[in-house]
Formats: sequence, structure tokens, C-alpha cells
Amino acid sequence: MTEPTVYIVNGPNLNLLGAREPEIYGTQTLSDIETECRVAARNLGLGLVFYQSNHEGALIDYVQEAGAPGIGKGAALIINPGAYTHTSIALRDAVAACAIPVIELHLSNVHAREAFRAHSYISGVATAVICGLGAGGYTLALDAAHRLINNQSP
Repeated sequence: MTEPTVYIVNGPNLNLLGAREPEIYGTQTLSDIETECRVAARNLGLGLVFYQSNHEGALIDYVQEAGAPGIGKGAALIINPGAYTHTSIALRDAVAACAIPVIELHLSNVHAREAFRAHSYISGVATAVICGLGAGGYTLALDAAHRLINNQSP
């Protein structure tokens, strides 16, 4: 039997983690986070697709690959949409079309920052939201995804 696969999709500027505003986003790089996620996924018996793009259409392609009816290959989606959280109706619509659990993730507490960051187009169509826990939010999201895949409370 093939292990269920979780897609982790990261939006714009997350490739700059570790260097960009470390006082907000921390000092771990996206590569560091991916390494931690691969270990956590393996320990949970999950496959993992980890992806980042600065391009809206590429992110939509991966969201659809993860969970769109008829073509989705994933068992759950974790998405850190970056600034597209607050601007992209197209990304929101792709997430809304997912037939799998979706966890929206943010490194910082978006509600404690600039007012425009408190509005998310994604939250209303996500299964759950994790924010403000830094890089550790990724492994927490993987644990929650594992629970959702297995019909357990997150």
C-alpha cells in the first residue's frame, strides 16, 4: 500500500527565509524547514511533496495537483500562501476546489501585524489555520494533517 502524501506549498518570498526579516520569520531557511518536514513525515508514515514558488499560477498548479477532484494526488494540503493570502482570489478558488483537508499556515501571527495581513482569502475555505508558531508550525501542521487523513481530531 502506498503511503498517503501531504503536499506543502509555499508562496512568494519564502525562499528568502533565514535572511528576510529574521526578527519576524526566524532564522531557519526554507531548506531547513523542508528537512524537518521530511523527517516528521517519514515518522508519521506520510509521503511529502514540498514546493515553493513566487508565481501565483505555479502555486495554483500544485494546489490542483494536490487536491483537485479527479486529478488530485494528495491526501492533505498544507499551504503557506505568503502575501497571496491577502490578494489572490484565484488561489482561494483553487483551495476551495480541493477535495482533501487543507491547513493554512503562517510563520508569524498575522493578526498581530499590519491590519491588511489579518484578512485571508484562504482561511474561509481551509479546514484549519496555524499561525504564529514560527517554523515549528510546519511539523505541527503535518501532525494535524496526519490526524485529519485518519479521521481523528487534529
